[in-house]
Amino acid sequence: MKPFLDDNFLLNNETAIRLYHDYAKKMPIIDYHCHLSPQEIYENKKFKNITDAWLYGDHYKWRVMRANGVLEKYVTGGEGASDYDRFLAWAKTVPQAIGNPLYHWSHLELQRYFDVYELINEKNAPAIWEKVNAKLSGEGFGARDFITKSDVRVICTTDDPTDSLEYHIKIKDDPTFDVKVLPSFRPDKGLEINRATFLPWVGKLGEVTGQTITNYDQLLSALDSRARFFHSIGGCVSDHALDYVPYAETTKEEAAAIFAKALKGETVSLEEEKKYKTYTLVFLCKIYAELGWAQQFHINASRNNNSRMFAQLGPDTGFDSINDSSVAYPLSRLLDTLDKDNALAKTILYSLNPNDNIILATLMGSYQGGGIPGKIQFGSAWWFNDTKDGMLDQMKTLANVGLLSRFVGMLTDSRSFLSYTRHEYFRRLVCNLIGEWVENGEFPHDMELLGEIVQNISYNNANEYFNF
Repeated sequence: MKPFLDDNFLLNNETAIRLYHDYAKKMPIIDYHCHLSPQEIYENKKFKNITDAWLYGDHYKWRVMRANGVLEKYVTGGEGASDYDRFLAWAKTVPQAIGNPLYHWSHLELQRYFDVYELINEKNAPAIWEKVNAKLSGEGFGARDFITKSDVRVICTTDDPTDSLEYHIKIKDDPTFDVKVLPSFRPDKGLEINRATFLPWVGKLGEVTGQTITNYDQLLSALDSRARFFHSIGGCVSDHALDYVPYAETTKEEAAAIFAKALKGETVSLEEEKKYKTYTLVFLCKIYAELGWAQQFHINASRNNNSRMFAQLGPDTGFDSINDSSVAYPLSRLLDTLDKDNALAKTILYSLNPNDNIILATLMGSYQGGGIPGKIQFGSAWWFNDTKDGMLDQMKTLANVGLLSRFVGMLTDSRSFLSYTRHEYFRRLVCNLIGEWVENGEFPHDMELLGEIVQNISYNNANEYFNF
Protein backbone atom coordinates (compact mmCIF):
# COMPACT_ATOMS: atom_id res chain seq x y z
CA MET A 1 0.00 0.00 0.00
CA LYS A 2 1.39 3.40 -0.99
CA PRO A 3 1.58 6.12 1.68
CA PHE A 4 -0.96 8.91 1.41
CA LEU A 5 0.21 11.81 -0.76
CA ASP A 6 3.85 10.72 -0.93
CA ASP A 7 6.43 12.00 -3.44
CA ASN A 8 5.07 9.63 -6.08
CA PHE A 9 1.42 10.46 -5.52
CA LEU A 10 -0.59 9.60 -8.69
CA LEU A 11 2.58 8.26 -10.33
CA ASN A 12 2.03 4.54 -10.79
CA ASN A 13 4.92 3.47 -13.00
CA GLU A 14 8.65 4.13 -13.31
CA THR A 15 8.36 6.16 -16.51
CA ALA A 16 5.79 8.46 -14.88
CA ILE A 17 7.99 8.92 -11.81
CA ARG A 18 10.95 9.95 -13.93
CA LEU A 19 8.89 12.21 -16.20
CA TYR A 20 7.43 14.09 -13.28
CA HIS A 21 10.51 14.49 -11.08
CA ASP A 22 13.03 15.08 -13.88
CA TYR A 23 10.94 17.12 -16.30
CA ALA A 24 7.50 18.39 -15.22
CA LYS A 25 8.09 19.33 -11.58
CA LYS A 26 10.63 22.07 -12.28
CA MET A 27 8.63 23.89 -14.94
CA PRO A 28 7.23 27.37 -14.14
CA ILE A 29 3.49 28.09 -14.25
CA ILE A 30 1.39 30.13 -16.66
CA ASP A 31 -2.11 30.75 -15.32
CA TYR A 32 -3.82 32.00 -18.46
CA HIS A 33 -7.33 32.04 -16.97
CA CYS A 34 -8.23 32.85 -13.37
CA HIS A 35 -10.41 35.10 -11.23
CA LEU A 36 -7.76 36.56 -8.94
CA SER A 37 -8.05 40.21 -7.96
CA PRO A 38 -5.34 42.42 -9.51
CA GLN A 39 -5.84 44.83 -6.61
CA GLU A 40 -5.06 42.09 -4.09
CA ILE A 41 -1.98 41.14 -6.11
CA TYR A 42 -0.76 44.73 -6.24
CA GLU A 43 -1.38 45.28 -2.53
CA ASN A 44 0.12 41.87 -1.66
CA LYS A 45 -3.00 41.05 0.34
CA LYS A 46 -2.41 39.62 3.80
CA PHE A 47 -4.83 36.97 5.02
CA LYS A 48 -6.40 37.24 8.46
CA ASN A 49 -6.43 33.48 8.92
CA ILE A 50 -6.83 30.22 7.02
CA THR A 51 -10.56 30.80 6.61
CA ASP A 52 -9.83 34.03 4.76
CA ALA A 53 -7.37 32.22 2.49
CA TRP A 54 -9.45 29.07 2.02
CA LEU A 55 -13.16 29.69 2.37
CA TYR A 56 -13.87 33.28 1.39
CA GLY A 57 -15.34 33.03 -2.09
CA ASP A 58 -14.56 29.36 -2.77
CA HIS A 59 -17.82 27.92 -4.06
CA TYR A 60 -16.15 24.53 -4.72
CA LYS A 61 -15.81 24.08 -0.96
CA TRP A 62 -19.19 25.66 -0.26
CA ARG A 63 -21.01 23.05 -2.35
CA VAL A 64 -19.56 20.07 -0.49
CA MET A 65 -20.09 21.74 2.89
CA ARG A 66 -23.78 22.12 2.08
CA ALA A 67 -23.87 18.50 0.94
CA ASN A 68 -22.42 17.58 4.34
CA GLY A 69 -25.28 19.29 6.15
CA VAL A 70 -23.40 22.42 7.21
CA LEU A 71 -25.65 25.38 7.99
CA GLU A 72 -25.35 28.23 5.48
CA LYS A 73 -24.00 30.71 8.03
CA TYR A 74 -20.93 28.47 8.42
CA VAL A 75 -20.59 28.14 4.65
CA THR A 76 -20.75 31.69 3.34
CA GLY A 77 -20.64 33.46 6.67
CA GLY A 78 -23.40 34.94 8.74
CA GLU A 79 -24.36 36.27 12.13
CA GLY A 80 -22.87 34.18 14.91
CA ALA A 81 -20.41 32.34 12.64
CA SER A 82 -16.80 33.12 13.46
CA ASP A 83 -13.97 32.36 11.06
CA TYR A 84 -12.88 29.53 13.34
CA ASP A 85 -16.40 28.07 13.31
CA ARG A 86 -16.35 28.13 9.52
CA PHE A 87 -12.92 26.50 9.39
CA LEU A 88 -14.06 23.82 11.81
CA ALA A 89 -17.09 23.13 9.63
CA TRP A 90 -14.74 22.66 6.67
CA ALA A 91 -12.41 20.43 8.71
CA LYS A 92 -15.39 18.22 9.57
CA THR A 93 -16.37 18.05 5.91
CA VAL A 94 -13.00 17.12 4.39
CA PRO A 95 -12.90 13.52 5.72
CA GLN A 96 -16.22 12.90 4.00
CA ALA A 97 -14.83 14.05 0.63
CA ILE A 98 -13.31 10.71 -0.37
CA GLY A 99 -12.83 10.62 -4.15
CA ASN A 100 -13.26 14.38 -4.48
CA PRO A 101 -10.20 16.34 -5.71
CA LEU A 102 -10.83 18.85 -2.94
CA TYR A 103 -9.49 16.25 -0.53
CA HIS A 104 -6.19 16.13 -2.38
CA TRP A 105 -6.00 19.85 -3.18
CA SER A 106 -6.62 20.89 0.42
CA HIS A 107 -3.88 18.65 1.78
CA LEU A 108 -1.47 19.67 -0.99
CA GLU A 109 -2.04 23.34 -0.15
CA LEU A 110 -1.30 22.76 3.52
CA GLN A 111 1.85 20.81 2.72
CA ARG A 112 3.30 22.93 -0.07
CA TYR A 113 2.65 26.38 1.38
CA PHE A 114 2.65 25.86 5.15
CA ASP A 115 4.63 22.63 5.78
CA VAL A 116 1.61 21.26 7.61
CA TYR A 117 1.23 17.50 7.18
CA GLU A 118 -1.61 16.73 9.60
CA LEU A 119 -4.71 15.18 8.06
CA ILE A 120 -7.59 17.64 7.92
CA ASN A 121 -10.26 16.55 10.37
CA GLU A 122 -12.09 17.77 13.45
CA LYS A 123 -9.42 16.38 15.80
CA ASN A 124 -6.54 18.12 14.04
CA ALA A 125 -8.43 21.34 13.31
CA PRO A 126 -7.16 23.34 16.33
CA ALA A 127 -3.51 22.51 15.61
CA ILE A 128 -3.85 23.27 11.89
CA TRP A 129 -5.61 26.55 12.72
CA GLU A 130 -2.76 27.64 15.01
CA LYS A 131 0.10 26.53 12.74
CA VAL A 132 -1.24 28.06 9.53
CA ASN A 133 -2.39 31.29 11.16
CA ALA A 134 1.00 31.76 12.80
CA LYS A 135 2.63 31.65 9.37
CA LEU A 136 -0.01 33.86 7.74
CA SER A 137 0.64 36.54 10.35
CA GLY A 138 4.33 36.62 9.52
CA GLU A 139 6.31 37.79 6.51
CA GLY A 140 6.33 35.92 3.22
CA PHE A 141 2.70 34.78 3.18
CA GLY A 142 0.92 37.50 1.22
CA ALA A 143 -0.78 37.10 -2.14
CA ARG A 144 2.38 37.90 -4.10
CA ASP A 145 4.39 35.49 -2.00
CA PHE A 146 2.16 32.54 -2.90
CA ILE A 147 2.53 33.49 -6.56
CA THR A 148 6.32 33.69 -6.47
CA LYS A 149 6.67 30.56 -4.31
CA SER A 150 4.73 28.69 -7.00
CA ASP A 151 7.06 30.03 -9.72
CA VAL A 152 4.21 31.64 -11.61
CA ARG A 153 5.42 33.69 -14.56
CA VAL A 154 2.16 34.96 -16.08
CA ILE A 155 -1.34 35.51 -14.69
CA CYS A 156 -4.32 36.47 -16.85
CA THR A 157 -7.14 37.84 -14.72
CA THR A 158 -10.77 38.18 -15.85
CA ASP A 159 -11.81 41.77 -16.50
CA ASP A 160 -14.87 43.60 -17.74
CA PRO A 161 -14.41 46.05 -20.65
CA THR A 162 -15.45 48.87 -18.32
CA ASP A 163 -12.63 48.13 -15.85
CA SER A 164 -10.03 50.86 -15.48
CA LEU A 165 -7.16 48.30 -15.26
CA GLU A 166 -5.50 50.66 -12.80
CA TYR A 167 -3.99 47.82 -10.80
CA HIS A 168 -2.66 46.08 -13.90
CA ILE A 169 -0.94 49.32 -14.78
CA LYS A 170 0.47 49.69 -11.26
CA ILE A 171 1.78 46.11 -11.26
CA LYS A 172 3.33 46.63 -14.69
CA ASP A 173 5.16 49.69 -13.40
CA ASP A 174 6.28 48.04 -10.14
CA PRO A 175 9.96 47.02 -10.41
CA THR A 176 9.71 44.86 -7.26
CA PHE A 177 7.39 42.30 -8.88
CA ASP A 178 8.41 40.63 -12.12
CA VAL A 179 5.35 38.41 -12.67
CA LYS A 180 3.26 39.48 -15.65
CA VAL A 181 -0.33 40.17 -14.54
CA LEU A 182 -2.34 40.77 -17.69
CA PRO A 183 -6.02 41.58 -18.23
CA SER A 184 -8.40 39.29 -20.10
CA PHE A 185 -11.26 40.94 -22.00
CA ARG A 186 -14.58 39.48 -20.73
CA PRO A 187 -17.52 41.34 -22.34
CA ASP A 188 -20.31 39.01 -21.16
CA LYS A 189 -22.46 41.82 -19.78
CA GLY A 190 -22.45 43.46 -23.20
CA LEU A 191 -23.81 40.35 -24.87
CA GLU A 192 -26.44 39.37 -22.30
CA ILE A 193 -29.06 41.74 -23.65
CA ASN A 194 -31.92 40.19 -21.64
CA ARG A 195 -30.32 40.43 -18.22
CA ALA A 196 -30.98 43.16 -15.70
CA THR A 197 -27.30 44.08 -15.80
CA PHE A 198 -27.39 45.07 -19.49
CA LEU A 199 -28.63 48.67 -19.47
CA PRO A 200 -26.58 49.74 -16.43
CA TRP A 201 -23.53 48.19 -18.10
CA VAL A 202 -24.15 50.08 -21.35
CA GLY A 203 -24.35 53.27 -19.32
CA LYS A 204 -21.06 52.51 -17.58
CA LEU A 205 -19.39 51.66 -20.90
CA GLY A 206 -20.48 55.06 -22.18
CA GLU A 207 -18.96 56.74 -19.14
CA VAL A 208 -15.55 55.09 -19.50
CA THR A 209 -15.42 55.91 -23.22
CA GLY A 210 -16.65 59.48 -22.76
CA GLN A 211 -19.94 59.27 -24.60
CA THR A 212 -23.62 58.51 -24.22
CA ILE A 213 -24.36 55.30 -26.09
CA THR A 214 -27.64 55.76 -27.95
CA ASN A 215 -27.19 53.42 -30.92
CA TYR A 216 -25.51 50.19 -31.97
CA ASP A 217 -22.65 51.82 -33.88
CA GLN A 218 -21.65 53.66 -30.72
CA LEU A 219 -21.76 50.40 -28.75
CA LEU A 220 -19.51 48.62 -31.25
CA SER A 221 -17.14 51.58 -31.35
CA ALA A 222 -16.92 51.62 -27.56
CA LEU A 223 -16.20 47.88 -27.41
CA ASP A 224 -13.51 48.26 -30.06
CA SER A 225 -11.96 51.12 -28.12
CA ARG A 226 -11.85 49.15 -24.88
CA ALA A 227 -10.34 46.06 -26.53
CA ARG A 228 -7.53 48.23 -27.90
CA PHE A 229 -7.05 49.79 -24.47
CA PHE A 230 -6.67 46.30 -22.97
CA HIS A 231 -4.16 45.53 -25.73
CA SER A 232 -2.12 48.61 -24.83
CA ILE A 233 -1.78 47.32 -21.24
CA GLY A 234 -0.56 43.93 -22.44
CA GLY A 235 -3.85 42.07 -22.81
CA CYS A 236 -3.77 39.33 -25.41
CA VAL A 237 -6.62 37.07 -24.31
CA SER A 238 -10.40 37.36 -24.40
CA ASP A 239 -12.94 35.17 -22.65
CA HIS A 240 -16.63 34.55 -23.23
CA ALA A 241 -19.06 32.66 -21.01
CA LEU A 242 -21.43 31.20 -23.60
CA ASP A 243 -24.02 29.38 -21.54
CA TYR A 244 -25.32 28.38 -24.95
CA VAL A 245 -23.55 28.98 -28.27
CA PRO A 246 -25.48 31.71 -30.10
CA TYR A 247 -25.75 31.52 -33.86
CA ALA A 248 -28.41 33.01 -36.12
CA GLU A 249 -28.10 34.46 -39.59
CA THR A 250 -28.53 38.21 -39.27
CA THR A 251 -27.43 41.63 -40.47
CA LYS A 252 -25.99 44.63 -38.75
CA GLU A 253 -29.29 46.46 -39.33
CA GLU A 254 -31.22 43.73 -37.51
CA ALA A 255 -28.77 43.74 -34.60
CA ALA A 256 -29.01 47.52 -34.39
CA ALA A 257 -32.81 47.38 -34.27
CA ILE A 258 -32.69 44.77 -31.51
CA PHE A 259 -30.24 46.88 -29.51
CA ALA A 260 -32.56 49.88 -29.93
CA LYS A 261 -35.46 47.84 -28.52
CA ALA A 262 -33.41 46.91 -25.49
CA LEU A 263 -32.43 50.55 -24.89
CA LYS A 264 -36.13 51.40 -24.79
CA GLY A 265 -36.78 48.68 -22.25
CA GLU A 266 -38.82 46.63 -24.74
CA THR A 267 -38.91 42.83 -24.70
CA VAL A 268 -36.24 41.09 -26.77
CA SER A 269 -37.22 37.58 -27.92
CA LEU A 270 -34.88 34.61 -27.73
CA GLU A 271 -34.42 34.61 -31.50
CA GLU A 272 -33.63 38.33 -31.41
CA GLU A 273 -31.20 37.72 -28.56
CA LYS A 274 -29.39 35.11 -30.67
CA LYS A 275 -29.13 37.53 -33.60
CA TYR A 276 -27.81 40.33 -31.42
CA LYS A 277 -25.30 38.03 -29.74
CA THR A 278 -24.17 36.52 -33.04
CA TYR A 279 -23.42 39.81 -34.74
CA THR A 280 -21.79 41.35 -31.67
CA LEU A 281 -19.70 38.27 -30.95
CA VAL A 282 -18.48 38.00 -34.56
CA PHE A 283 -17.59 41.71 -34.47
CA LEU A 284 -15.52 41.19 -31.32
CA CYS A 285 -13.84 38.04 -32.59
CA LYS A 286 -12.65 39.88 -35.68
CA ILE A 287 -11.00 42.46 -33.42
CA TYR A 288 -9.26 39.67 -31.49
CA ALA A 289 -7.94 38.20 -34.75
CA GLU A 290 -6.67 41.58 -35.88
CA LEU A 291 -4.86 42.10 -32.58
CA GLY A 292 -3.36 38.60 -32.57
CA TRP A 293 -5.17 37.56 -29.40
CA ALA A 294 -6.38 34.14 -28.29
CA GLN A 295 -10.11 33.88 -27.60
CA GLN A 296 -11.70 31.52 -25.09
CA PHE A 297 -15.25 30.17 -25.24
CA HIS A 298 -16.60 28.64 -22.01
CA ILE A 299 -19.75 26.78 -23.01
CA ASN A 300 -22.72 25.01 -21.40
CA ALA A 301 -22.97 26.23 -17.82
CA SER A 302 -26.39 26.44 -16.22
CA ARG A 303 -26.03 29.28 -13.75
CA ASN A 304 -27.91 30.35 -10.61
CA ASN A 305 -30.29 27.39 -10.65
CA ASN A 306 -31.52 27.99 -7.10
CA SER A 307 -33.55 31.19 -7.35
CA ARG A 308 -34.07 31.46 -3.59
CA MET A 309 -30.36 31.29 -2.87
CA PHE A 310 -29.55 33.57 -5.80
CA ALA A 311 -31.82 36.20 -4.26
CA GLN A 312 -30.07 35.72 -0.92
CA LEU A 313 -26.41 35.42 -1.98
CA GLY A 314 -26.11 36.49 -5.62
CA PRO A 315 -24.11 34.77 -8.40
CA ASP A 316 -21.01 32.57 -8.11
CA THR A 317 -22.02 31.09 -4.78
CA GLY A 318 -22.19 27.40 -5.69
CA PHE A 319 -25.60 26.92 -7.28
CA ASP A 320 -24.53 26.34 -10.88
CA SER A 321 -24.50 23.08 -12.84
CA ILE A 322 -23.92 21.57 -16.28
CA ASN A 323 -26.11 22.65 -19.20
CA ASP A 324 -26.98 20.42 -22.16
CA SER A 325 -27.64 22.90 -24.96
CA SER A 326 -26.68 21.91 -28.49
CA VAL A 327 -23.09 22.75 -29.38
CA ALA A 328 -22.06 21.11 -32.65
CA TYR A 329 -24.10 23.09 -35.17
CA PRO A 330 -24.02 26.64 -33.75
CA LEU A 331 -20.34 26.46 -32.82
CA SER A 332 -19.36 25.13 -36.24
CA ARG A 333 -21.31 27.96 -37.91
CA LEU A 334 -19.75 30.57 -35.63
CA LEU A 335 -16.22 29.36 -36.32
CA ASP A 336 -16.94 29.03 -40.04
CA THR A 337 -18.33 32.57 -40.27
CA LEU A 338 -15.04 33.85 -38.90
CA ASP A 339 -12.88 31.51 -40.95
CA LYS A 340 -14.57 32.53 -44.23
CA ASP A 341 -13.36 36.08 -43.60
CA ASN A 342 -9.90 34.86 -42.54
CA ALA A 343 -10.71 36.29 -39.11
CA LEU A 344 -10.60 33.21 -36.89
CA ALA A 345 -8.24 33.97 -34.01
CA LYS A 346 -6.46 31.37 -31.93
CA THR A 347 -9.34 29.78 -30.05
CA ILE A 348 -9.68 27.67 -26.90
CA LEU A 349 -12.91 25.70 -26.57
CA TYR A 350 -14.23 24.48 -23.22
CA SER A 351 -17.52 22.82 -22.41
CA LEU A 352 -18.82 22.18 -18.93
CA ASN A 353 -20.70 19.18 -20.33
CA PRO A 354 -18.29 16.24 -20.77
CA ASN A 355 -20.67 14.80 -23.38
CA ASP A 356 -19.37 17.60 -25.62
CA ASN A 357 -15.73 16.50 -25.36
CA ILE A 358 -15.55 14.55 -28.60
CA ILE A 359 -17.61 17.22 -30.38
CA LEU A 360 -15.12 19.94 -29.47
CA ALA A 361 -12.09 17.76 -30.11
CA THR A 362 -13.25 16.82 -33.62
CA LEU A 363 -14.71 20.21 -34.54
CA MET A 364 -11.48 22.02 -33.77
CA GLY A 365 -9.68 19.81 -36.27
CA SER A 366 -11.77 21.39 -39.03
CA TYR A 367 -10.21 24.80 -38.39
CA GLN A 368 -6.56 24.13 -37.62
CA GLY A 369 -3.94 25.67 -39.86
CA GLY A 370 -2.23 28.93 -40.62
CA GLY A 371 1.11 27.53 -39.53
CA ILE A 372 0.13 27.84 -35.86
CA PRO A 373 0.65 24.65 -33.81
CA GLY A 374 -2.61 23.86 -32.00
CA LYS A 375 -4.31 27.03 -33.25
CA ILE A 376 -7.67 25.71 -32.08
CA GLN A 377 -7.38 24.18 -28.61
CA PHE A 378 -9.54 21.75 -26.67
CA GLY A 379 -9.36 23.53 -23.34
CA SER A 380 -8.37 22.03 -20.02
CA ALA A 381 -11.02 20.09 -18.11
CA TRP A 382 -13.17 22.89 -16.72
CA TRP A 383 -14.97 23.41 -13.41
CA PHE A 384 -17.03 20.27 -12.65
CA ASN A 385 -14.65 18.36 -14.94
CA ASP A 386 -11.63 19.60 -12.98
CA THR A 387 -11.18 16.17 -11.40
CA LYS A 388 -8.85 13.23 -11.87
CA ASP A 389 -11.28 11.44 -14.17
CA GLY A 390 -12.29 14.66 -15.93
CA MET A 391 -8.70 15.66 -16.69
CA LEU A 392 -7.85 12.19 -17.96
CA ASP A 393 -10.98 12.05 -20.14
CA GLN A 394 -10.15 15.42 -21.68
CA MET A 395 -6.55 14.44 -22.42
CA LYS A 396 -7.45 11.01 -23.79
CA THR A 397 -10.10 12.52 -26.06
CA LEU A 398 -7.64 15.10 -27.35
CA ALA A 399 -4.96 12.44 -27.89
CA ASN A 400 -7.40 10.17 -29.73
CA VAL A 401 -8.35 12.68 -32.42
CA GLY A 402 -5.75 15.47 -32.19
CA LEU A 403 -2.36 16.31 -30.74
CA LEU A 404 -2.02 16.09 -26.97
CA SER A 405 1.59 17.20 -27.44
CA ARG A 406 0.37 20.67 -28.57
CA PHE A 407 -2.00 21.13 -25.61
CA VAL A 408 -1.55 24.44 -23.74
CA GLY A 409 -2.18 22.71 -20.44
CA MET A 410 -3.58 23.65 -17.07
CA LEU A 411 -5.15 26.80 -15.65
CA THR A 412 -6.58 27.45 -12.20
CA ASP A 413 -9.91 29.20 -13.03
CA SER A 414 -9.75 30.11 -9.35
CA ARG A 415 -10.26 32.97 -6.92
CA SER A 416 -7.72 31.50 -4.48
CA PHE A 417 -4.01 32.29 -4.28
CA LEU A 418 -3.41 28.76 -2.99
CA SER A 419 -4.73 27.02 -6.10
CA TYR A 420 -1.44 26.60 -7.91
CA THR A 421 -1.09 23.09 -6.48
CA ARG A 422 -3.67 22.17 -9.12
CA HIS A 423 -0.90 22.50 -11.68
CA GLU A 424 1.10 19.89 -9.75
CA TYR A 425 -1.95 17.62 -9.64
CA PHE A 426 -2.45 18.03 -13.39
CA ARG A 427 1.22 17.43 -14.23
CA ARG A 428 1.30 14.24 -12.19
CA LEU A 429 -1.71 12.99 -14.16
CA VAL A 430 -0.10 13.94 -17.50
CA CYS A 431 3.07 12.06 -16.58
CA ASN A 432 1.21 9.02 -15.35
CA LEU A 433 -0.97 8.83 -18.48
CA ILE A 434 2.00 9.08 -20.82
CA GLY A 435 3.96 6.70 -18.60
CA GLU A 436 1.20 4.10 -18.89
CA TRP A 437 1.32 4.27 -22.68
CA VAL A 438 5.08 3.80 -22.62
CA GLU A 439 5.02 0.96 -20.08
CA ASN A 440 2.34 -0.80 -22.16
CA GLY A 441 4.48 -0.60 -25.28
CA GLU A 442 2.13 1.88 -26.95
CA PHE A 443 4.84 4.54 -27.34
CA PRO A 444 8.65 4.29 -27.44
CA HIS A 445 10.70 4.77 -24.29
CA ASP A 446 12.41 7.86 -25.70
CA MET A 447 12.94 9.96 -22.60
CA GLU A 448 14.28 12.95 -24.51
CA LEU A 449 11.11 13.14 -26.60
CA LEU A 450 8.81 12.27 -23.70
CA GLY A 451 10.43 14.85 -21.44
CA GLU A 452 10.05 17.51 -24.12
CA ILE A 453 6.35 16.69 -24.56
CA VAL A 454 5.72 16.85 -20.81
CA GLN A 455 7.54 20.16 -20.43
CA ASN A 456 5.71 21.61 -23.42
CA ILE A 457 2.31 20.69 -21.98
CA SER A 458 3.35 22.00 -18.56
CA TYR A 459 4.61 25.40 -19.73
CA ASN A 460 6.25 25.89 -23.13
CA ASN A 461 3.17 25.43 -25.32
CA ALA A 462 1.21 28.10 -23.45
CA ASN A 463 4.14 30.49 -23.45
CA GLU A 464 4.45 30.25 -27.23
CA TYR A 465 0.71 30.10 -27.95
CA PHE A 466 -0.10 33.35 -26.14
CA ASN A 467 3.13 35.08 -27.21
CA PHE A 468 4.00 35.90 -23.59
